[in-house]
Amino acid sequence: MTQIPFSQSHHWLALMIGNSRLHWGYFQGETLQKSWDTPHLTNEIITLTIPDHLLIPEVPNHLPVYLASVVPSQTTLWQKYPNLSLITLDQIPLEKLYPTMGIDRALAVLGSGETYGFPCLVIDAGTALTITGVNSDRTLVGGAILPGFKLQLQVLATQTAALPQTFLPPNLPPRWGTTTLESIQSGIIYTILAGIEAFIQDWLQSFPDSKILLTGGDSIILSTYFLPKNRYLEQILYQDKNLIFWGLQSVISKQIKM
Repeated sequence: MTQIPFSQSHHWLALMIGNSRLHWGYFQGETLQKSWDTPHLTNEIITLTIPDHLLIPEVPNHLPVYLASVVPSQTTLWQKYPNLSLITLDQIPLEKLYPTMGIDRALAVLGSGETYGFPCLVIDAGTALTITGVNSDRTLVGGAILPGFKLQLQVLATQTAALPQTFLPPNLPPRWGTTTLESIQSGIIYTILAGIEAFIQDWLQSFPDSKILLTGGDSIILSTYFLPKNRYLEQILYQDKNLIFWGLQSVISKQIKM
């Protein structure tokens, strides 16, 4: 891995390899210009340039890439790309991170704290739904991991004989379903919402001045479901899909300035 030059006029890419997708951020210096997602690579090894199908039209295919990953097999496909810097958990400036913690969680809570202030609680609604809290001393307090909305829906459809594949409705469904589809939606959505509310209430007992951040691919729909039932949180709860990129930007800019 090489150390990549960095300046306010420097164009570069942040790449977070998540469980289901590649998450891209296009930066100029410390400013995020665009973000987008693409599917995982199959067995394509990246060498001199980044394939055009991974990029949006305005992004050159030879830019430096700062990569963080939770999928080792996907990371391996980037090893031969010459302008690559790998970001690892030991580079995240938070205390008491444990060795098996997903770097996506660490980056998201770092990005949350750097942008909205510490202490903070991050709820990342992706393939897995994770809850991660850091106190005002930038020390990990702890968190939780459970299957996300779509993964729970998928498991019921694929691991049972009679339950169908369903989807996340655009608005909160009725609690008492009168069809199988409504009952599946209700069971998963209301259980997840109740769990999130319980974690938030417990967190605020210890950290009443904390901000609460929703991020991840399902964070918009989570916000749509959650806020109407929890208006008391409106002043401290935010939805921000780019927390991981704010975390990467913070790590990278501090390394370059050292």
